[in-house]
Amino acid sequence: MTTVDLEQRIQVLEDIEAIRKLKAAYCAACDDDHNGDAVAALFVPDGTWGAAGNVPESGQNAIRDFMFGVRDRGQMKRSAHQVFNPVIEVDGDTATGQWRFLMMYTATDEQSFVRIIGTYDESYVRTGQGWKFRSLEVTIEERGVYATTT
Repeated sequence: MTTVDLEQRIQVLEDIEAIRKLKAAYCAACDDDHNGDAVAALFVPDGTWGAAGNVPESGQNAIRDFMFGVRDRGQMKRSAHQVFNPVIEVDGDTATGQWRFLMMYTATDEQSFVRIIGTYDESYVRTGQGWKFRSLEVTIEERGVYATTT
């Protein structure tokens, strides 16, 4: 193994870790009552966010407005995103990722608790400010109430 090979392998590992941190920041921003400013800042200016089967939000302003719209609808009091089983492929200054997720939230009536199961398919690009989302598509496989209070 040459030094160049080792340096390249270390760089890929560092890139994967940076992308994991980007994903953690996304989850934290969503769980901060869908903070549109924080979510939009994680995307490149012409990035896209979408749900499978729908036209994606295109650009930071549209992503910001969409996230604040989730907040403004007032359906969720608290949410918790859990992401796992990432498959991240780095190719120089671009990368792709797929994550499984479980999101749970409390409905604003505080009588029901909802869980969502699905996948995220993402692309990333290295920028002068670090890794950013180029695109994020969420596919919801299942959604439903998992508990009620008595």
